[in-house]
Amino acid sequence: MCAAVSTLLQAAWLGLTEIAAVEINGSRENGRLELVWPAPARDDVAAQAIAATVALSVERIATQYPDHVRVIRELDDG
Repeated sequence: MCAAVSTLLQAAWLGLTEIAAVEINGSRENGRLELVWPAPARDDVAAQAIAATVALSVERIATQYPDHVRVIRELDDG
């Protein structure tokens, strides 16, 4: 399950940067991946589809493996 989540999040990063052409600020360390993109880019249909698909996928994995996967949503209004 950790490999599945990691793969999904890496795919999100790639999709957002390469397909939706969104500039991502993020970090990867100690089993944590943080993706941050500018507020105006959040209105982009492709970016929304990529983010929603990955979020739903990871949330489903977390439901199946609650002892191993936890989803924390942090929204930045800026």
